[in-house]
Amino acid sequence: MTFAPSPTTFFPAHDARFGSQPAPERPSPVRLFGIDIASSSSAAMIEHLLEPGRRSRVAFLNAHCANVAARNADYADALVTADAVLPDGIGIEIGARMSRQRVTENLNGTDFVPALLHEAARRGLSVFLLGGRPGVASAAADRLALRIPGLRIAGTRDGYEGLEDETATRAAINTSGADILLVALGVPLQDLWLARNAERLRPRLSLGVGALFDFLSGRVRRAPEPVRRLRCEWIWRLAMEPRRMAGRYLWGNAAFLVRALRHATGQGDGVAPLRRMLDIALAGGGLIALAPLFGLVAVALRLDSRGPVFFRQTRVGKDGVPFTMLKFRSMHVDAEARRDALLAQSDREGVCFKSRTDPRVTRVGRILRRFSIDELPQILNILRGEMSVVGPRPALPQEVAAYPGHALGRLAVKPGLTGVWQVSGRAEVGFDKMIDMDLAYARSRSLILDLLLISCTFRAVFGGRGAY
Repeated sequence: MTFAPSPTTFFPAHDARFGSQPAPERPSPVRLFGIDIASSSSAAMIEHLLEPGRRSRVAFLNAHCANVAARNADYADALVTADAVLPDGIGIEIGARMSRQRVTENLNGTDFVPALLHEAARRGLSVFLLGGRPGVASAAADRLALRIPGLRIAGTRDGYEGLEDETATRAAINTSGADILLVALGVPLQDLWLARNAERLRPRLSLGVGALFDFLSGRVRRAPEPVRRLRCEWIWRLAMEPRRMAGRYLWGNAAFLVRALRHATGQGDGVAPLRRMLDIALAGGGLIALAPLFGLVAVALRLDSRGPVFFRQTRVGKDGVPFTMLKFRSMHVDAEARRDALLAQSDREGVCFKSRTDPRVTRVGRILRRFSIDELPQILNILRGEMSVVGPRPALPQEVAAYPGHALGRLAVKPGLTGVWQVSGRAEVGFDKMIDMDLAYARSRSLILDLLLISCTFRAVFGGRGAY
């Protein structure tokens, strides 16, 4: 089955902001592993790279690239000497956060390059595609020409026979008059080739774009939009090609996190990165292992009652920052509208509403709640950094608004999928007792305590105490 991307999949509509800024913002760097990584919005970076008179060699850095650079000095040098290194994927974002830095936007090549080419077409610039299997670059060029009106394709050349004679390859690129050169030879070959030939190439902008041509041509299917929004495209690629990608994404991601941890601890920040590593490892592994269960639950919910599979609700996270929490829907679609009328039936004293006989809960929902299956989509909140595996129960905004002053201390840490309250009886624990538990956890949290609570979670789930 081939994948034909829609115009919005790879070819976002032109942003009217491009070209309207009188002075392009200079992208500020985040320093990681000795490499300056651009921290910029996509629009500002495109303005910067296409600024008249500028010549730039661009590389993308993701967790796999960082691992390769750690053992290949020539590739590391090619990254250090590039005019711009753009952050590609959640790994770089996590690595930056470990070092108390922030990347403004994920500028992965599969999304960034088509946006760049939209603006290039508006400015009358041309592009040359080099790399891929025979026929892939030309197929990608045809797709680009169809999807981006006015884009000039200066030429294409594959990465096999088309690359055997380096002198001939340079001559083909230079005589084409291309303004932009896209090179898709994989890591580290594409960046080594560009660094070696930089002074002898005429295009003013060159980028090493990895597997982009495969995606653009339809040869390789990209992750669905919801998966990409959740920053879990690596899990999709692992599921599609488990043998080829296991080393890169399972062992490779673990090696990257260890390397990022060492980088962070060199700057005096140790426990937070370790906790984040634990979150990523458990949530990522859990998402892969539980994928079949997710599918079965989705079917059961559709058959049982009207409404979406997932329930989205605003909850309050660390430091009072709101976020959208995900759950499997366990209630009827009008549950929120009926909540106020049921408050008097709460089985629990205090702010938080809980009712053992809540009529809003569906038949399938009662089973999901009995075994806490409804909470599992919060794995995605953990991967996004909004929650942790262990922490206080995420509260509703109206609950936080009604908190007594001392209860706000539970917002000092990220909310969790499991925690002291969750393993101590859940709904059978009163509000005041829950607050005391959460405050005690926030004061004394440690990795050992987190691991202990995780181990107790299994007993709590199968015991079912307070789960309704």
